[in-house]
Amino acid sequence: MLYPSFYPPIMSRQQLGSLIVELTTNPIAGPLRPISNVLVTIKEFSANGDGRTYAELLTNEVGQTPPIELPAPPIEYSLDPLNTQMPYSNYTIETSNPEYLDTSVLGSQVFANIASIQPISLEPTRSRKRQVIEAIIIGPPTLYGDYPPKIPEAEIKPILPGSGFITLDNVVVPEFIVVHAGSPTNDNAPNYTVPYIDYIANVASSEIYPTWPLETIKANIIAIVSFTLNRVFTEWYRNQGKPYTITNSTAFDHAFFYGRNVFDTITPIVTEVFNTFVRRPGVEQPLFTQYCDGVQSQCPNWMTQWGSKRLGDQGYNAEAILRDFYGNIELLEAPKVEGIPESYPGSPLRRGDRGPNVRKMQEQLNRISVNYPLIPKVATDGVFGTTTEESVKTFQRIFSLPADGIVGKNTWYKISQIYVAVTKIAELT
Repeated sequence: MLYPSFYPPIMSRQQLGSLIVELTTNPIAGPLRPISNVLVTIKEFSANGDGRTYAELLTNEVGQTPPIELPAPPIEYSLDPLNTQMPYSNYTIETSNPEYLDTSVLGSQVFANIASIQPISLEPTRSRKRQVIEAIIIGPPTLYGDYPPKIPEAEIKPILPGSGFITLDNVVVPEFIVVHAGSPTNDNAPNYTVPYIDYIANVASSEIYPTWPLETIKANIIAIVSFTLNRVFTEWYRNQGKPYTITNSTAFDHAFFYGRNVFDTITPIVTEVFNTFVRRPGVEQPLFTQYCDGVQSQCPNWMTQWGSKRLGDQGYNAEAILRDFYGNIELLEAPKVEGIPESYPGSPLRRGDRGPNVRKMQEQLNRISVNYPLIPKVATDGVFGTTTEESVKTFQRIFSLPADGIVGKNTWYKISQIYVAVTKIAELT
């Protein structure tokens, strides 16, 4: 197997990060189910494939390995805009189980003081000869790698009567995103269909560092969401005859690596703001929130990623960071989330609450627990008691959310997302 050359060896002056591997069935092909009893081997990345083996682990009932601490470069490397040394370590992950095709992930990234989560979807072997499927290759994040800068576009797309330019009636959060893994001019590049929330987490993990201030991370994720929802709202590529929603070319859109790992500082924020977008007052479409890194490239009137980090260090919240760069804006939430059976009730649910929203949440948790048996089943009585609280906490721990037992917006929509994934076979066109 040939290994890409952009992975330097692990640096000296090491600190520690952690890694959890999550194995499931493919959520696009059918109902989501965790895969237990899979041997997972974690190795130091090596160009010739013979890197040091750090661990051989078995996945548990919810398809996860126990967290393992791994060497990573000093955290300061990812906090200094002038640093040129790689701020993360790369690892190779290999899976083995007779019922599933062997899988390799090359370049799973670990940062100091951060928990990295490597999701892997396995394909069953029952219908084909035993073999190793093609490796998943994770490229460097845009702040470290060499990528073309964004080609400027209008921040609000013109919609001309009679132009054939089709838009949606409302801003809609799609259930899935179809990502073209190449430039719009390359019709031979593959297309990947991924759940929308997973797409946003993938892009955020590819575009910024997980060690940054949380409000900086939130501001960047909202910018990524608004950019993406503009592509969805204007059906930008569909109107050019393309069979996809967005590309992974940084010259046109955002970096995306199919199968990449995500981070524990990023995924909870994605679940919180996945439908929050930027808008100019009086304009219906989401703002096309372009940005650049602010060091390797400059972009007047756009947000710069390192500039947003500086403002986060100064105590700015996410909205203030976005206003500092984009000026007169407002933050709204998309009124429609496709594939989600119930909208967020508007205020958090917690122990002591009662009513139909509690009952709906209990019903969904009970169904999820069929596939994820570590989640305790609860009485569907509409009463948020201690048993329901413990069930919520277990769900939150499994899906990398803060385990506070409170069903806020992020937990509500994550429950809904997983409920849909475990109960439905996706029908995609």
